[in-house]
Amino acid sequence: MAHIIWSNDLSVGIEIIDSQHKRIVDYLNELDDARLKHSRDVVGGVIEDLIDYTQSHFGFEETLMEEAGYPYVNAHKKIHELFIRRINEYHDRFKLGDDVTEELHRTLTNWLVNHIKREDNDYSSVVQVHTARGKVDLEPETSGWLGGALKRFFGKRK
Repeated sequence: MAHIIWSNDLSVGIEIIDSQHKRIVDYLNELDDARLKHSRDVVGGVIEDLIDYTQSHFGFEETLMEEAGYPYVNAHKKIHELFIRRINEYHDRFKLGDDVTEELHRTLTNWLVNHIKREDNDYSSVVQVHTARGKVDLEPETSGWLGGALKRFFGKRK
């Protein structure tokens, strides 16, 4: 396995979402590092952190799509639900003693890259238009909608 290198073709053009996607990429790279160290405890911790962060990201992203009036938000939610179910299956296998690290890393990497380039890019223009009209403030330092959503999904305003 190799580390994932963030590139501009993964950007959806929404800074806060790109930042979250980069964090998911960091988790995937941490998973690879833990695999190389042969540390089951570290791998387990990274898997749990990755699942937790990804679920928070999905909730945040879905709320952003709803706020912007993205017409396919329900279909996008279904894609997220299926993905979380799949990741939880890997987690269950890991807890049962299976070494799923390499398979999980490969699956997550392929899924993430394809999901960003396809489904996430589909909603980005709607969110950008909505933001340009001043309906959603995407500056994380504000106490407005974004600050509240970040606190709700990630437990902090950052």
